[in-house]
Amino acid sequence: MAEESDVSISDDGEREEAMLTAARSVVRTCMQVRPHEHVLVVTDPSTAEVGRSLYEAAAEVTDRILMMMMPRSHRQGNEPPASVGDLMRRQNVVLLATRNSLTHTRARITASQQGARIASMPGIDEEMLAIGGMTADYNALQREISGLNPMLRRRRDVRVTSPAGTDITFRTGLRWVLEDNGICNRPGQITNLPAGKVFVLPKEGTMSGKIVIDGAWEGSLLDEPLTFLVEDGLVVSITGGDLAESVRSILDEAKVGLRQSKTDLVNTVAEFGFGMNSRARLTGNRLEDQVVRGSAYFG
Repeated sequence: MAEESDVSISDDGEREEAMLTAARSVVRTCMQVRPHEHVLVVTDPSTAEVGRSLYEAAAEVTDRILMMMMPRSHRQGNEPPASVGDLMRRQNVVLLATRNSLTHTRARITASQQGARIASMPGIDEEMLAIGGMTADYNALQREISGLNPMLRRRRDVRVTSPAGTDITFRTGLRWVLEDNGICNRPGQITNLPAGKVFVLPKEGTMSGKIVIDGAWEGSLLDEPLTFLVEDGLVVSITGGDLAESVRSILDEAKVGLRQSKTDLVNTVAEFGFGMNSRARLTGNRLEDQVVRGSAYFG
């Protein structure tokens, strides 16, 4: 595995070359684009330079390459314009380099059903592509994550501790997921990039203890830790300044209109994972934060 990223790039030419190098890795290693394949790059005004690098890298492999620019007005969770959605379902490979995620849109789901291989990179920026988690050796990352299978496949009882004060236990509900390695070479497959995490769904009602979040929360770096007390799988207390009050309010609002039998779902800790990408950095970008090597996350 590559060493942790501590590189800074100030020269524009050097940055462009670094971005193109990482884009080639996306095209050739992650997506394994072949000369006869149709490739679509979807970008927007905030990610245009990233899109250009991906376009140039794909154009080195195939001449069946298009790039579409999303409107600046596109919002999180909205469907892309019909013209973009129509093109997505006609491609072999789709690279979604956009500020807001298209992962859960009907357009993406339809394209996957039609056999497109898709990489979703919401929130990607030039620095992430040039020196961050996108620069990982994804073949090596795939081997390392797969190598964890013998250790994790029978691991049912889990305890997580941290210097910040996390101390929590749970039983796993299903198998550990070892496929978030960035390699996307099967029809209909989708990956998030940057990739590189291992995760599992805790068995309902088994998680208890304390979680101290001292890195990032919902796309923002933290000035002070957030502490969650968990009993029988449910968050029962949140402390940590003004943000804690905001989180409590969000959870309360999410319960409005739900049947009483469903309100516990809002406070359920539904996922645990840890990062394996040694090139990723804690930046406040949700995707990159989750894959930082040595970090863990709860969701």
